[in-house]
Amino acid sequence: MAKHNTYPVIDLFAGPGGLGEGFASLRHPKNKGSYAFKMAISIEKDPHAHTTLQLRHFFREFQPEKVTDDYYHYLQGKITREDLYLRHPKEAAMAQQTAWQCTLGEEPHATVKKRITKALNKNTKWALVGGPPCQAYSLVGRSRMMGNPEFESDPRHFLYREYLQILAEQKPPVFVMENVKGLLSAKVRGDYVINHILRDLSDPARAVFGNNSGLGYKLYSLSESGLKNTDTDPASFTIKAEEYGIPQARHRIFIVGIRNDIDIRPASLEKSQACTVKQVIGGMPSLRSGISKSEDSEDLWKEALSEIIHQPWFVKGRTNGLAEFSATTEKMLLSLGRKKLAKSSQSYSMPKNLQEWLGDERLSVLSSHESRSHMRSDLHRYFFASLYAKVNNSSPKLSDFPIDLLPNHKNVELGRTGKMFSDRFRVQLPDAPATTITSHISKDGHYFIHYDPLQCRSLTVREAARLQTFPDNYKFEGNRTSQYHQVGNAVPPLLANKIAEIIYEVLEGIK
Repeated sequence: MAKHNTYPVIDLFAGPGGLGEGFASLRHPKNKGSYAFKMAISIEKDPHAHTTLQLRHFFREFQPEKVTDDYYHYLQGKITREDLYLRHPKEAAMAQQTAWQCTLGEEPHATVKKRITKALNKNTKWALVGGPPCQAYSLVGRSRMMGNPEFESDPRHFLYREYLQILAEQKPPVFVMENVKGLLSAKVRGDYVINHILRDLSDPARAVFGNNSGLGYKLYSLSESGLKNTDTDPASFTIKAEEYGIPQARHRIFIVGIRNDIDIRPASLEKSQACTVKQVIGGMPSLRSGISKSEDSEDLWKEALSEIIHQPWFVKGRTNGLAEFSATTEKMLLSLGRKKLAKSSQSYSMPKNLQEWLGDERLSVLSSHESRSHMRSDLHRYFFASLYAKVNNSSPKLSDFPIDLLPNHKNVELGRTGKMFSDRFRVQLPDAPATTITSHISKDGHYFIHYDPLQCRSLTVREAARLQTFPDNYKFEGNRTSQYHQVGNAVPPLLANKIAEIIYEVLEGIK
C-alpha cells in the first residue's frame, strides 16, 4: 500500500469541472505536496466545457506549486494552447485521456463501461461523482414547458439512469450525486421524481437490471447527520452554499451514498460565515461597460453616462435618496475604469482561506475579466438600479423605476404590478452573498448588475467565476457566452472541496 493514498474519481456530466476541481485540488492531509484524489476520468459532452476541462486536467498533472511556467504564458497570451501541449506532451496526453468528450446516453454503453474500467485500473477504493443535466428539473424550465405534451417524456428526466447504470455495474464504495433544488418538486406522470431516484440509488441493480444483487447503498445528507431512507423528506439533502462560506446563495441537492457492506457514516459539512460580493470582487480592477449597437469609445461611453444628469427621471429624482448623488455624479463619472483585460487584483477584506483559494501569486493577468457591451438605454437603467441599491440596500423592482426609464417590453406592466418578473433588473448587493449564478447570465446581464454605479455593467465572466469560487488561474475556453454558461452550470469548487474532505475520510476508513 502506498504511503499516501491517492484515490481515483470518476466524474460524470462534468461540465467545466467544478465538482471535480474540488476533489482534484484536495491536498493529502499528511503530505501537502501531493493530492488526495486523482481524476481518473471526467466525462462531458459540450465541446467548449470539455476543452476547459482538458486544460484543467493538464494543470493537475503537475504537482502543487510546480505547474510549468508555460501554463501562465498561455494565460498571458504569449503562447497558444497547442504550443502549450506540444511543449509538454506527456501531461497533455494524460489530460486528453482523462478528460473525455462523450455524450452519455448516446455513446454505446459498452464503450463507456470499458473506458471507466480501464481508468480505474482495478482500484477498489474510489468515488463516483456528478449530476445529470438539470434543465428539465429546473422550475423555470418546467414553467416554460407547461402545456407541452412532450415534456414528461423529455429524455433529460431520465439521464440520471446513465449515472445509475454505472453505479450498478462498477459498485463504487461511495458516490456523490448533485442536482438542482427544483428536483424536489419535479413530477413525471404525477409522481415525484426525487422519490424514484432515492429508491433507485438505494438499490441500483434492481432499478437497472430488475434483480437484487444484494449490494445496495445507504444514503446520507451532507447538511444533516444520520442515515436517510426513501421515506426521508428529500429536502434534507439540500445544501445552502452560503451557509458554508460560499459567497453565493446557491441551493442544490447533494446525495451521498455509501455501499451497504461498508460500516462508515460520513461527517456533515461544517457551517461557516458567508462571504459577501464586495469581499470577493471588490478589489478587482474597475471596468467600464461597452456600448452595443453603435460606435464604442471611452469618450462616447462618458457621453452616454453624462446624459443621465439631464434625464427627466434624474432631474426630478428627489425620492429614493437619489438627490444626494446628483451634485457629485458628473465628477464621479470622470473617474472611470477600462474595458480591456485588467492586470493583477487585490483582496478586499477577503477571508484568508478564500483569498488563498482564489489567488495565485504567479498570475499576472485575470483572464475573462472583460465587460460585455450594453445598449445606451440599459446603461442608464443599470446606473439607476445600482444607485438605488446603494441608497436603499435593496435591488429595485420594476415598480421602483421611473416610467420613462422602463424598457419597451410587453411584460413590463405585469412586472410593475408584481405579477411577472418584477425584478427584471437585479443588482448584486455588495454586503450580501450573490444570488445564484445561473447559466442565464450567458443571455443577458440584467439579473447580475455590478453594484458600482460608475461601472454601469453586468458581471464579467471572472467575477461570476469568483462568486462560484473558481480559482483565478482557472481558464475557461470558448467564446464569452459559452464561458458564462460553463460558470453558471458548475458546482462551486470550494464547496466541492469541503465535500471531498468528507469523502476522503470515508475512503480512508475502509479496511
